[in-house]
Amino acid sequence: MRRRRVRPDLQVPPQACVTLALSMPNLFTRVEAAILKPLRRPALSGVAEHGAFWSLAALIVLILLRFLPGNPGGFSTLALFVVVPVCLVFSCIVLYRWLVTHVLWKVRNRLIVTYLLMGLAPVVLFVTLATIAAYVFAGQFATFAASSELQSNLGRLSAENQAFAVHVAHAIARAPSATSVELGDYDAANHSVPGRLMVDAWVSIQSDHRRLSLVNEGRELPQHNADNPITYPEWSRDDFRGAVLDKGRLSLRPLNWSLYGFRGVVLDNGRLFLRAVNSSTVAGHQVTFVSSAPLDPATVDQLAQGLGVIHIIPDVGKALEEDDNKTAPVHSTRATPKELAEQASGTVNGGKLPASAFLLDRRITFSTPLPTTAWASGKQLTSLLSVTSRPALLYAHLFGTAVFVGTFIRYGLITLAVVFAVIELFAFIMAIRLNRTITNAVGDLYRATVAIDSGNFAHRIQVHRRDQLGALSTSFNTMSESLEGLLEQQREKERMQSELEIAQEVQNNLFPHGQVEMPGFELHGVCKPARTVSGDYYDFLIMGESELTLAMGDISGKGISAALLMASLHSAVRAYRFAGEDSFSDNGGTNRSFQGGATFSSPGKVLSLLNRHLYRSTQPEKYATLFLAHYDAISRKLVYSNGGQLPPFVLCANGTVRRLDRGGSVVGLLDGLVYEEGTVTLDPGDILIAYSDGVTEPENEFGEFGEERLIDMVKRHRHLPLAAISQQVLQSLRAWIGEQEQPDDITLVLARQAETGLPRLTA
Repeated sequence: MRRRRVRPDLQVPPQACVTLALSMPNLFTRVEAAILKPLRRPALSGVAEHGAFWSLAALIVLILLRFLPGNPGGFSTLALFVVVPVCLVFSCIVLYRWLVTHVLWKVRNRLIVTYLLMGLAPVVLFVTLATIAAYVFAGQFATFAASSELQSNLGRLSAENQAFAVHVAHAIARAPSATSVELGDYDAANHSVPGRLMVDAWVSIQSDHRRLSLVNEGRELPQHNADNPITYPEWSRDDFRGAVLDKGRLSLRPLNWSLYGFRGVVLDNGRLFLRAVNSSTVAGHQVTFVSSAPLDPATVDQLAQGLGVIHIIPDVGKALEEDDNKTAPVHSTRATPKELAEQASGTVNGGKLPASAFLLDRRITFSTPLPTTAWASGKQLTSLLSVTSRPALLYAHLFGTAVFVGTFIRYGLITLAVVFAVIELFAFIMAIRLNRTITNAVGDLYRATVAIDSGNFAHRIQVHRRDQLGALSTSFNTMSESLEGLLEQQREKERMQSELEIAQEVQNNLFPHGQVEMPGFELHGVCKPARTVSGDYYDFLIMGESELTLAMGDISGKGISAALLMASLHSAVRAYRFAGEDSFSDNGGTNRSFQGGATFSSPGKVLSLLNRHLYRSTQPEKYATLFLAHYDAISRKLVYSNGGQLPPFVLCANGTVRRLDRGGSVVGLLDGLVYEEGTVTLDPGDILIAYSDGVTEPENEFGEFGEERLIDMVKRHRHLPLAAISQQVLQSLRAWIGEQEQPDDITLVLARQAETGLPRLTA
């Protein structure tokens, strides 16, 4: 075979395939836009919408291809089985999303759907259940009526058969060798059983069975023909067993025809018969009399009068056995086509189904097993009795003898249905009214929320109801009023917060800024307010090159009032201290005396002045604690006075601790107080620790932070810069407080005497 050569100019490069694959989504998008734009529909978004669009397009194309002859039409039919389910799935998803977005967005529509699900679903289920039950009951009644008519015919046939058996038995007793018997009372034309009746008789003397000829008015009665004669029922004596009611007890025992007889539907040579068998024994001669009426369409027509159409299918159990044998793992015997054809041809149909009398007069088809006996073997078979009827026929059959009762029940049911319909309509109208009250309230709330969102806090809902919805509207109006008041308070709070921030900024300017340096003496201070502003106070005042005034205080209370008093105290301390500095006028360095200068340089006397100032300018409950100290770098002496402040400590280089507790009571509480002074000399490495109660008094489950922990923290980190020591103390204090709110203002002042400094003066 010669291989075809592909021309180089016709080969597609890989880059072109990649470009084509990448351009396919854009191509689909352009096709969608070209179709949707004339329809004024928005662009599709989401996998479900794209899938629904293209599956619907494919469905339309396949439907058009079905009209083409040949292979395209057959292929389109097969492809529809795949495309239709896919289109339905995507369409249901898109429809559900559209319902949720557009229809169910409104509360009214949601409530309507809820009412339908809650009210209509049970009604539908109940109606469905009632319809199924009515169908089953009607079908069962139809089969019961047909079976009852069939048994009634069998009863009449058996009664006549028993009478003839007794007559023939007496005739044989009179003439044992007779081969024919005259039946004078037999009238074939007026027989009680529908259909052509055939009678057969045998006489049995010991094991001899002789067939008798039955004659009426010189004519032989119709019997089974010679080509297909009826056989003697040998199974009646040995094999057949039946249920017998004897003295009120039901027992299973062999049946004797002379006592019980036989009547039923039999299958003989592929045909169904209504057959009765009775035996009578007279003078040792047993006569067996068999009457048969073929179950043909004429007979079934008479059975089906007033019921509809009756179908009798013989020996359906054989077909069921054939179906079971199909799944058997061993060899099975199947019916031949001839047998199946004979079984189908043995079905007997009869009756006529009239047209429906009203809209709901639908066709009802129901089946029931019909016990059948195989005449040749006596085996019990199962045939099928199927009845096709209508409710009108069954209703007329049920109340055929009680027309008035049937009419009364019919009109009663119609009246009850009308009453139920009126109740349902009333319930629907009430549901609509309740629905409107709910949706109107929700609409009012929605419009009110939109108004509130736009800034119209004066909007109010008009309340006309006194139910929970009215209470909800009233609550919303109350909430709007509260919200309006809260916003006004928020604006006031923001204004106050702004003022507090300004106050905080002003207060921060009162504390020392930057690194306060002095030869031979290190200084550091920190203040952490518990709120926006603080009532604690510390200050460093350097005068000249070798003198320093250190101040630390705590104002009673917190917040704005304490901050204002702290600012007043700050101004007073600086005023008095700088007044003492200004009192020294050296006049060229020769005159250093000025009246009052000693007063303003003495911490105890300054505290006395401040006490009088605060006592006279503040409320009685306002006071402050204040520690003042004057340090001389040349002599390294610290002169101090403590006005009610927690006593500072001096942590000496050798590890000992000295408490600075000389002074007096708090400042501003009592008038005319005098404060003592104390003096300490700072050696190199000594650290002054001044603190507020916010450092030592915070508590947790282990108790207060305490002075010992403060001293221990400073002692462990004394080699670090003062700022680092302060940071370590604050971190330990924060860990001690934990997640709790800071209870008080925290102020810590540290001062350390350097190893080298100004030369010390000697006396």
